[in-house]
Amino acid sequence: MYLVDSSVWIDFGRPHPRPPSQMLRRLIEREVAVHLTGTIVQEILQGARDDVHLARMTRWLAPHRLLVPKDAFRTAAAAAALYARCRWAGVTPRSANDCLIAQFALDYELTLLHDDADFERIAIVEPRLKLA
Repeated sequence: MYLVDSSVWIDFGRPHPRPPSQMLRRLIEREVAVHLTGTIVQEILQGARDDVHLARMTRWLAPHRLLVPKDAFRTAAAAAALYARCRWAGVTPRSANDCLIAQFALDYELTLLHDDADFERIAIVEPRLKLA
């Protein structure tokens, strides 16, 4: 089971998708469970070029499970602590949202499929984070 970051979905519809997006296509074709978070959905849809593009992206995302925090306060606090630990280690992520997404992967014990170097740096600080 996978949590798929916006960095993969954004590339998914392009004519020449990168390897992570090709992997996503294979997962969907094999009906492997693909998960999202509200943050991921927002990051994807806010980049819509127009109403038609927004509708197309919404159709791609709608069939997949949207994760909610098991304990919203604990999830937010753990994501903030992860961000702080990264900062203390000298690997500050460009977006605090990446730590929130990583925390969902940790909480649900999912492999994170991504195309964002920040997750590689986060995984150095938090080795329990499984990356595809």
